[in-house]
Amino acid sequence: MYISSLSLSNFRNYTSEKVTFSPHTNVIYGDNAQGKTNILEAVYLFSQGRSHRARTDRELIKFGEEFSHLSLDFHDKDRDYNAAVRLIKNGKKNIKVNHVQITKLSMLMNYLNAVMFSPEDLELVKGSPSARRRFIDSSISQLYPRYLTALIDYHKALGQKNSLLKTLKYKGARSDVMLSVWNEQLAVEGAKIMEYRREFTELLNKFASETQAEISGEKLKITYSPGIKISETDKSSVFKYLERNQRREIDLASAQVGVQRDDLNVTVDTKDARTYCSQGQQRTAALSMKIAEADYIRHIKGEYPVLLLDDIMSELDINRRSYLSQKIRDKQVLITSTDTDLTQSTSDTKLIHVENGKITEK
Repeated sequence: MYISSLSLSNFRNYTSEKVTFSPHTNVIYGDNAQGKTNILEAVYLFSQGRSHRARTDRELIKFGEEFSHLSLDFHDKDRDYNAAVRLIKNGKKNIKVNHVQITKLSMLMNYLNAVMFSPEDLELVKGSPSARRRFIDSSISQLYPRYLTALIDYHKALGQKNSLLKTLKYKGARSDVMLSVWNEQLAVEGAKIMEYRREFTELLNKFASETQAEISGEKLKITYSPGIKISETDKSSVFKYLERNQRREIDLASAQVGVQRDDLNVTVDTKDARTYCSQGQQRTAALSMKIAEADYIRHIKGEYPVLLLDDIMSELDINRRSYLSQKIRDKQVLITSTDTDLTQSTSDTKLIHVENGKITEK
């Protein structure tokens, strides 16, 4: 899979620019705060339907403008695609793929697969469980639209349950038939989510442990830590578990168990990576997890995703930088950097200079 061109209109600090890409390595370079990361953000938007850093779509629209338009040409092993996104300041975004309207985010995410590497990836190891859940969700959702649908439906039901729990505590009630109704819906969607996450973690552990061993010789292990502590993950077992926790949840006025509390346990040489490992070990583990995400997509789809490396070469020592450069050599990669010397250029490398929202192809 690779992208061939990107057009931006009123996006971030770009007024109207178009850039073409090599199917191999593309180095996007320039000083800080010139718009390099904005290019990766635009590509990521076509993959995930949202920005990896903005809270709302309106933040992506150039200051003082009412709309933004983006267009991307990309290709997989079977066909060519053109995708277009129109962001409206006071409206919903409009998405088309090959001129066909996309009405659901889950429909968009199955077209372009991309994996973002950034300095914030260290949070995968040392950050909160929510960072690891976002990682799980973005990885699986790119390949399985049903997973994203189940996730959206689960969180809608969870919101309704939490509202009811607050009302029940205020009233001093000990139970309510509607609580079981929401638990039943959470069990249906939660059982699906747990199964997807369990299978994903098994493959993630396989690929990441291989990469960690190659980089450092250390033994990395990643295991799934579900928020529902049961051996069987069918909807009936999940429902019974949720029901057993009704009284405690009413007392605390919020849902205390469920897939919204899932996590990944990450160990290096049997030590908890978050607590006992050095930052170098944590960074290697995070890098291994991101490479494993790309390997997971390749395993399922039969081709590698587009790799987006946002200023991470400067964060790596020479050994890790050399390993990553070798690992990505035969794939399409977009690298942002202030210094082209940090990347290992080859005859296939394309240089793209960015200065104050203007793009120059070398």
